[in-house]
Amino acid sequence: MGKLKKSFWKDAAAHYESRLERWRHLESIQVREAEGPPRSRNGLEGRKILESLSPRDIPLVLDERGEGISSAGLAAILRKADQESPGGLCFIIGGAYGLDDAVRARAHRLLRLSDMTLPHELARVFLLEQIYRAECILRNIPYHH
Repeated sequence: MGKLKKSFWKDAAAHYESRLERWRHLESIQVREAEGPPRSRNGLEGRKILESLSPRDIPLVLDERGEGISSAGLAAILRKADQESPGGLCFIIGGAYGLDDAVRARAHRLLRLSDMTLPHELARVFLLEQIYRAECILRNIPYHH
């Protein structure tokens, strides 16, 4: 949800995106944040998110209620998707007020980045770093200790 507004978030995201592009096609689709009270806002944002998915996408929804996984666990998810799935993985990060239940219902899997609440801009950078780390694990590159 939303754009990266601060230059340091943009720079950090660009850093990991440039590292990842040699191994994996990466596309960032930013859905515009809605206005209004949280309940109606989440519904509007949820519809926009669902409209941006193709039938072949494999949505991995990042949610505070999701399953906590390790970096090695994320690497295993990437490996399995590469070997078995005809569509692409699609990581979904909600906005300031979370995600609509319809987005959670469409999820192939609900994942949690942390037990702590993260702003969506930090969550995006954190996710990109973890995807990069997972790729290094899969390639036996000593980035992950």
